[in-house]
Amino acid sequence: MALLSFLGRLLFVSVFVLSAYQEFSEFGVDGGSAAKALKPKFDILSKHVATHTGFQVPHVEMKHLVLGALIMKGLGSLLFVFGSSLGACILALHQAIATPVLYDFYNYDVDKKEFAQLIVKFTQSLALLGALLFFIGMKNSVPKRSLLKKATHKTKTV
Repeated sequence: MALLSFLGRLLFVSVFVLSAYQEFSEFGVDGGSAAKALKPKFDILSKHVATHTGFQVPHVEMKHLVLGALIMKGLGSLLFVFGSSLGACILALHQAIATPVLYDFYNYDVDKKEFAQLIVKFTQSLALLGALLFFIGMKNSVPKRSLLKKATHKTKTV
C-alpha cells in the first residue's frame, strides 16, 4: 500500500518536475523563454493591481520570478514525493500564485481562440491545486498511529 501511495505521488509530481526541468534547461542569463512570456502578463497584472488597489507593484526582474518558481517546484516536489505536507503546501502556494498570472483568460473576449485555450489550462491548474489541497486535508485529518495504539496490559506474576 505504501509503495502504491509513493508511486501515485511520484506520478502526480512529475507534472511539476517536468515543467521545472523545461524552464531550467532554457533559463540562461535572462530567464529564458519563460521570463519573456511572463513579462507582458506580469505588467498587465501590475496595472490591474495599481488601478484597483492603488498599490504600486515594485519592479521585479523576471528571471528572479522564474527562478523562484523553479525553486518552489523543485523543493515542493521533492518534499511531496516523500509524503510531506510542507511540500504540498509549497506546490499549492505556487499554483495559487502562478495560475491567475499565467492563464489570464479574463483579459480576452469569450469569442477569441486564446480565451478557450487559457480557460482550459486555468481549469487544469485549478484541478492540480484542488488535488494538493485534498492531500493536505487528508494528511491532517488522519490521526497519528501512536495515538491509535492501545496500551498493552502486562499480566502480573506472583
